[in-house]
Amino acid sequence: MVELLVTYMEMTAPPPGDELSVPIPGATVAREVLDLPAYVDLYRAVGAPVQWDQRLRMNSAELARLLAHPSMLINVLRVDGEAAGLCEFSGVGERVVELTHFGLVPNFQGRRLGPFLLDQSLRAVWSYGPERLWLHTDTYDHPRAQSVYKRAGFRPYAQQMETFPD
Repeated sequence: MVELLVTYMEMTAPPPGDELSVPIPGATVAREVLDLPAYVDLYRAVGAPVQWDQRLRMNSAELARLLAHPSMLINVLRVDGEAAGLCEFSGVGERVVELTHFGLVPNFQGRRLGPFLLDQSLRAVWSYGPERLWLHTDTYDHPRAQSVYKRAGFRPYAQQMETFPD
């Protein structure tokens, strides 16, 4: 077991009318329905450096059901056609939406692509009219994760030490 400091953050209003990020040549963000192998490949590419394993511990049938659920929204960042990151939400269409996974493939970090992906994805989710978006981040996440979330409009509302499987 490993103990991590977990910070819970929320957003209760959409981002301001002006986009918080500058469009990047060759970069696009769009909702995609990925097949299971493509999803797992992207999840691994983004999540391996920050210890993501939740989806990898699921069996294929369980993961396929989760990904096919109508309240699941996955936006994929592509740079010149190559998958460079993902922003995944659950509860879309409901009052409260969770941002479950967000990140970039390491080779694409440091180019302002994260704020671009997050901004575009948040605007898409807010178009469904939720009352609140929330997320949690922990000590394994990228060192700039919380600052990116804060610039996007999230505010911390709780912080605690939690125990997770090693």
